[in-house]
Amino acid sequence: MRRADRLLQIVQVLRRQSQPMTAQSIAQQVETSIRTIYRDIVTLQASGVPIDGETGIGYILRAGYDLPPMMFTRAELETIVLGMSIVRDRADAYLARASADVLAKISAILPETITFNLLRSTVAVYQRALAADAFGPFIPTIRIAVKDRCKLQVCYFDGNDKWTSRVIWPLRFVYFSHVTLVPSWCELRQVFRIFRADRFVSIQRTEQHFDSRNGALFKEAAKEVLKEQPNKDLS
Repeated sequence: MRRADRLLQIVQVLRRQSQPMTAQSIAQQVETSIRTIYRDIVTLQASGVPIDGETGIGYILRAGYDLPPMMFTRAELETIVLGMSIVRDRADAYLARASADVLAKISAILPETITFNLLRSTVAVYQRALAADAFGPFIPTIRIAVKDRCKLQVCYFDGNDKWTSRVIWPLRFVYFSHVTLVPSWCELRQVFRIFRADRFVSIQRTEQHFDSRNGALFKEAAKEVLKEQPNKDLS
């Protein structure tokens, strides 16, 4: 590997991490020696790349740094095409249109021969989603509420066809091939619960917001709910 390529790869490795990485960990991912990583880190720091840390402690890339535009590798392009194809097939209409736009932008900036060969040769082995209405009509509303951390007043039928009205804090979407789950905090039961998107009868956005604690609330929900009922609400 050329040194310039290795330096870019080191920056990419650090960009993916939010915690300091040891030189050994970086060396394993870049497939080079620890001594080489030490030298390359010094070179990057001298070039103005904001890498903090030192030998024996670890290194971290300060927030706000970005690389100049560069061409995707073929593997990266295939990953994007596969991911956008799944989103286009699986998500609500808004995200489906966005995924089609992403693919169109990629096609526009690549040479025609590369685009043709890439799209022709990439095969996505994926269970096609059910009809869109199988996931319920409220997915766009829930998705925006998750992003805005907005509480929802919902009416819901559970697996026993019991109807309830409650206020939930929608924390995340969990997509499966046949169902979409919404891990939430339920104010009615004062516990974390997982709701199926297709079982909501009505949803009304409230003016109240909740604190997701930068994602920590979802991690708590995953531990509590999936530990006790990992398969509940999937059928």
